[in-house]
Amino acid sequence: MKYIDLHTDALTKEGVLSVTKETLGTGGCFLECFACFTPRGDLEKTLKLCDKFEKMCARDNFQWVKSAGDLSENRVNAMLTVEGGEAVGNDLKNLHILYEKGVRMMTLVWNYDNAIGTTHKASPLKGEAPAERVAGGTHGGRAVTYAPTAHSERSEESHRLTDFVRGDSSVALFPQNERTSTDFVRGDSSVALFPQNERTSTDFVRGDSSVALLPQNERRPLGLTPFGRDVVEKMGELGMIVDVSHGSDALFFDVADWSKRSGIPFVASHSNARACHFHTRNLDDGQIRTLADCGGVMGLNFYDEFLSDDKTAAGQKRALIAHITHILKVGGEDALAFGSDFDGIPQNAYMKTAADMPRLIEAMCDVIPPRVVEKIAFRNAERVIRAVCSC
Repeated sequence: MKYIDLHTDALTKEGVLSVTKETLGTGGCFLECFACFTPRGDLEKTLKLCDKFEKMCARDNFQWVKSAGDLSENRVNAMLTVEGGEAVGNDLKNLHILYEKGVRMMTLVWNYDNAIGTTHKASPLKGEAPAERVAGGTHGGRAVTYAPTAHSERSEESHRLTDFVRGDSSVALFPQNERTSTDFVRGDSSVALFPQNERTSTDFVRGDSSVALLPQNERRPLGLTPFGRDVVEKMGELGMIVDVSHGSDALFFDVADWSKRSGIPFVASHSNARACHFHTRNLDDGQIRTLADCGGVMGLNFYDEFLSDDKTAAGQKRALIAHITHILKVGGEDALAFGSDFDGIPQNAYMKTAADMPRLIEAMCDVIPPRVVEKIAFRNAERVIRAVCSC
């Protein structure tokens, strides 16, 4: 059975690769998404990787997909993507440059906050046991999680006068020496406080400078910044797929709000299920349902740290099937795809190279109807590509 993989770092890795012309052929790849990645998103270096991709397509006879009409049934298709919106800097002109170079999907953030928004490091930490975000339950147009660490038992008198948002005593912050990354404003994890050493002068609630966390020199946006919203809007206009992997929970729901308004689906190209294995890089059940409601997909990531504590081949196989079946249960059969992260992660004991894809697909067919396996393998991702990259 053919498959689509929404994320590989083969374009940037040096040495022996898991994704090559040979392994893609053996695995039956229909389309591979090659990410341009530089740790700090240098535009010049990113453009050099775009040139490298073009040469690779010519050398290996890959079909370069710039629009859905380019998809070929007779060759391995290849899509150019960018991991980390740092390459855009703070200028929309750079987004146009990337589009003209053939980029058709961009992960908005990597592991550093940028001008677009915040990373998964701003999401709930292990041990908080955050409640699910439920599609349709909103606060200010966004889904809300009420966390047990909200300290709702504190009285107003226990706070200093300066421990409020813009002097609003209904939204109390806690004394500076009592704050941790698990403290939230009014139990809303979309408005989380961060350790002092993680704050910068650009810290605002959801990028809104009218609602500043105090003290004023320690502020931080939690989701999309105003510029990030412009980037997402422009990506939709151009026909570039918006990718929220690596993003904070707040960034996810900001993009989901945009997706619902515009009718344009988005993806989490390489993220798993947080309910199966807790990691802030994985999606919680509310996010999975929201992604499905928006017509988007999430790509199953093969990084063992996101899958299970059991790193053996047998353990990883069980974990992959567990994540798959859970995501199907929560999000339905249209919300899941593959996003291997090959060559961006240490080699998985069960899924070592792209040539191993048939073994996973076969294992899936043992527990899931082949019709659904086919959707996960390629039809779901292809649907999103055709919906977004139609021009």
